[in-house]
This record gives sequence, C-alpha cells and structure tokens, in this order.
Amino acid sequence: MNYTNLEIIGKYINKYTYKISNRNLNKLSFHILNLLLGFFISTALSTIPGQTGDWGIIGAAIIVAFYEIISQRIYLTSEFHQRINSQINEIKVGIIYGLFVDAFKLGS
Repeated sequence: MNYTNLEIIGKYINKYTYKISNRNLNKLSFHILNLLLGFFISTALSTIPGQTGDWGIIGAAIIVAFYEIISQRIYLTSEFHQRINSQINEIKVGIIYGLFVDAFKLGS
C-alpha cells in the first residue's frame, strides 16, 4: 500500500506528539508525586510533635534547621546530581506548602 506525503507527515507528527506528551506526563506525574510526598511529610511533622504540646518550638527549630541544611547542600553542589536535587527541592516545596496549609487550618 502506498502512502501519500500527507499521510506520512501525519504519521510523523502523531508519533512525535505522542512521544513528547508521554515524556512530559511522566515528568509531571513524578513532580506532583514529590510535592504530595512533601505535603504528607509536613503533616506528619506538624502532628507528631504537637501531640504533647511541649515540642512545638523545638520541632519548628529542627524543621527549619534541616530545611536550611538541605538548601545549602542543594545549591552548593555541582550539576552532577541535578535530578536528585530537583526531587529534593520539590519535596521541600511540598513540606513548606503543607506547613502553610496546616497554619491556615489552625488559624481558622
């Protein structure tokens, strides 16, 4: 069966768009998963020390210290571990987002 030039171009465009969309959707789902993991970690970090009521300030200080140490290590390293650094950074963003949401829940 002979294909026309229009059909050949249509096939290539279809394959190319499928390839791009599949790759971007995998990346997007992985980024969203990292954000949700950070959100879950923040929920655990805010509820576990808060059970006794005494650990609020100490827990916040530990969270901020770990956050700053991770930020320092991420931004001072070379481009060799770029994928791992971006994943850790997305988890950090999820943690901060989750802590803000918990603060708004407590304020309302």
